[in-house]
Amino acid sequence: MDKNNISIGLDIGTTKIVAMIGERNEFKKIKILGVGKSISLGVHRGVVNNITQTIQSIQQAVEQAETNSGYKIEGVTVGIAGQHIRSLQHSDYITRENSEQVINIDDIDKLINQVHKLVMLPGEEIIHVLPQEYKVDGQAEIKEPIGMYGGRLEANFHVVVGQVSSIRNIGRCIKSAGLDLDGITLEPLASANAVLSVEEKEAGVALIDIGGGTTDLAIFKDGIIRHTAVIPFGGNVITEDIKEGCSIIEKQAELLKIKFGSAWPGENRENEIVSIPGLRGRDPREISLKNLSKVIHARAVEIIEQVYLEIKNYGHEEQKKKLIAGIVLTGGGSQLKHLKQLVEYVTGMDTRVGYPNEHLAGDTDQNVTSPLYATAVGLLMDGLGRSEKNDVDQEANATAENFQKDENKSIETENTEISNKTKIHKNRDSFLDKLTEKVKDFLDNAE
Repeated sequence: MDKNNISIGLDIGTTKIVAMIGERNEFKKIKILGVGKSISLGVHRGVVNNITQTIQSIQQAVEQAETNSGYKIEGVTVGIAGQHIRSLQHSDYITRENSEQVINIDDIDKLINQVHKLVMLPGEEIIHVLPQEYKVDGQAEIKEPIGMYGGRLEANFHVVVGQVSSIRNIGRCIKSAGLDLDGITLEPLASANAVLSVEEKEAGVALIDIGGGTTDLAIFKDGIIRHTAVIPFGGNVITEDIKEGCSIIEKQAELLKIKFGSAWPGENRENEIVSIPGLRGRDPREISLKNLSKVIHARAVEIIEQVYLEIKNYGHEEQKKKLIAGIVLTGGGSQLKHLKQLVEYVTGMDTRVGYPNEHLAGDTDQNVTSPLYATAVGLLMDGLGRSEKNDVDQEANATAENFQKDENKSIETENTEISNKTKIHKNRDSFLDKLTEKVKDFLDNAE
């Protein structure tokens, strides 16, 4: 088994932790080699609040994935989410010294690095800086300024901000579980990669990932991410409501939600009743399914309205920003019966449930293609993309070096150009790679 083509995605959620091992097959699809799943202890609303328990849960999921695949896990790509994630729009510019030269990658890097110097609230750090549109000398709506002439380079950015401590805690858990941190990705972005098509991102789409503790939102338009938000409600709040409303224990409430739950009360007749065994010799409890769906409906509407408010904040009602492809639901919470219809009713937007099966090989186990695993598949794709990019960089470097050795001096200038280009390509790491390095350094020094 070629180690280089294998990657591991680790989704640390509020209700479950999933470790997924996979590789690319000859058709460029992802073949899942093994999946491990454990109950997530020590994570609340997407944020680690008990390190020891989280480490144990990670180890459990990893061991299961190792057993299923027969492969030893070393490095993982981990997702970051939680209610501390927020995003903002920012525009910035640089004035170029020599407008006679064309704009190159260095200029763009200089502009991105300038955005990284933005002063944040105490304890916050910029996770992603995503350029949206550029302006060159006042000329707007430029998607790719490289190769153009101009003195003033301006851009609008989508900046994602999170708490440093939360990122470090996740890094700490990974390291203590005996794993290496290969990369960090924002979970809504990972889910989006797994379930959205290129056409949807172009047309304009809102991805709603309903997890246990949080609901993540990512909005795309013209193929660019425009807005991200994390709402601190998820499927667990619905379970809590059922528990309180029907006076039953959490385990029973969860089962009721999964088996009989519906977000649309009109679907159930008055006489539909389910009987639940009583605790320790007590009489069984009878629960009307109509009442159950009313409880679920009330909370589901609240979550959808919160998300819809974020979509309106982005500016969906403006003609230019209209999300033509509507809404895509994913995550474990999207499996709730009639939720799709409720979302359509509340928002008036076309809705579908997103399954991560588009990028997976045809013989993949049915369970893995569930919306539950969308984030894990997205993280796995991210990890594979990162290792492939490194392979390309190494090949390009090797080619450039060999080229330099073999050629004589007359073509040396060309060689220098090639190697410079390669270097530029290599230096252009995403900020997340730098963040990963920072977290690694911090952990090494903390030992």
